[in-house]
Amino acid sequence: MNNHEIDYKIHGEEMQCVEIELDPNESVISEPGSFMMMTEGITMETLFGDGTERGLMGKLFSAGKRMLTGENLFMTVFTNTSSQKRQVNFAAPYSGKIIPLDLSELGGKVICQKDSFLCAAKGVSVGIELQKKLGTGLFGGEGFIMQKLEGDGMTFVHSGGHVIEKELQPGEILKIDTGCIVAFTKEVQYDIQFVGGIKNSIFGGEGLFFAQLRGPGKVWIQTLPIARLASRILQFGTTKKGEQGSILGGLGNLLDGDGL
Repeated sequence: MNNHEIDYKIHGEEMQCVEIELDPNESVISEPGSFMMMTEGITMETLFGDGTERGLMGKLFSAGKRMLTGENLFMTVFTNTSSQKRQVNFAAPYSGKIIPLDLSELGGKVICQKDSFLCAAKGVSVGIELQKKLGTGLFGGEGFIMQKLEGDGMTFVHSGGHVIEKELQPGEILKIDTGCIVAFTKEVQYDIQFVGGIKNSIFGGEGLFFAQLRGPGKVWIQTLPIARLASRILQFGTTKKGEQGSILGGLGNLLDGDGL
């Protein structure tokens, strides 16, 4: 299936949304829950799988792949059924940046974090990418099961915090926290490495393993993974104010009045 050619505009700075402009009969697919608003003349349809497979078995296989990544079994398709240009907007689920990726300029395939896909031109296939190495499978954490976006159309992924784009040269190695990876092109080799050192493992606070990306290829990196943000919020919500970072613990609560 040929990907639909869509125009777009990204609005905002840290809480962004992307506005997709659809010509008559053009469509865009999205994850359920990412829709923000649309103009009159656009119809919505819920599809089983990612909308690119034909036949019952193809749809079941596509939906099964999405279920493995923890995604919804269904995708939503927005189609312009009018005779004029129409717009539909999709919003990022948390603070960060929306990254536009033209798959036709990126070798037809990009691998991304399983929760980063936002929307894409109809015809883009959204599947899973299993890392093949044993060490990656056992210790990869967030980086073991990833999504792959295939086709030749525009697709949009979102990151947490700020996003950094790096172009790796052949043989160049980048060591990175697995959760900080947003996406990379298909030429990049992905592996998991042990941090090393007993003090680093016990007291480093960064986990026992990090990802190793080897060029050539492009890599998109986020400064604030959603899992890290959620962990800090949970820690703050379950720790009393006086206990956090204070050697006084409960006594601190009494002194500042919170324990009354």
